[in-house]
Amino acid sequence: MAGHSRWHNIRIKKEKMDRVRGKLFSKLTREIIVAAREGGGNPDANPRLRSAIERAREAGMPNENIQRAIARGAGAGGGEHYEEVTYEGYGPGGVAILVRAATDNRNRTAAEIRSVFHRLGGSMAEAGAVAWMFDRKGVIQVDRGRISEDDLLLVALEAGAEDVRSDDGAYEVITAPEDLNRVREALTGAGIEVGRAEITLLPRSTIPVHGPEAERLLRLLEALEDLDDVQQVYANFDIPEEILQRVG
Repeated sequence: MAGHSRWHNIRIKKEKMDRVRGKLFSKLTREIIVAAREGGGNPDANPRLRSAIERAREAGMPNENIQRAIARGAGAGGGEHYEEVTYEGYGPGGVAILVRAATDNRNRTAAEIRSVFHRLGGSMAEAGAVAWMFDRKGVIQVDRGRISEDDLLLVALEAGAEDVRSDDGAYEVITAPEDLNRVREALTGAGIEVGRAEITLLPRSTIPVHGPEAERLLRLLEALEDLDDVQQVYANFDIPEEILQRVG
């Protein structure tokens, strides 16, 4: 499996530090608000919202905060109005980068993202320049120690999944976004314990990056993810495990 997925898992482990800095809950709140506004406040009918709620619960966000964010997204209450904006660019090695932000001030967010790209060896791109390199998919993680790949593949494909991949101690069940909840329920119904389930962007192909160039790329990605308005950063790189661990 490509390095971008392993880097994603490393970053998940670092979310506790984000929480200490007061960033994680803010990012999760914005994600819930945007998801509820986009697809409604019922998580059973809104896979993106359900994924955001589960991630918030994993991070220890109080249920009242989650419900308040859902209500704001669904149109109740006041507060800031967040809109979702996507920025595109390139990093060291020619790696394609998509940055998804939730912001109440487009000008501020664009300036901050442009500054990070410029400062850390990347460049901004026009809208559509790299978006076509990614596909929107549902991803469900399953611990490799709990089931064989053949058994998981059989259940997943029967439930409507598109593929099963193996990576970093886990299987990743790939689905169409609209099939994420149905496939997850089929897996749990078959007695398969699932981990994180989310809708994400997967690169169609990856670019190998090595040495100092790889380290510069990872510093750029981390700096982008650390911006308050940034929700997710997607990139189509493949970096050796030892570099991921050292920099991560």
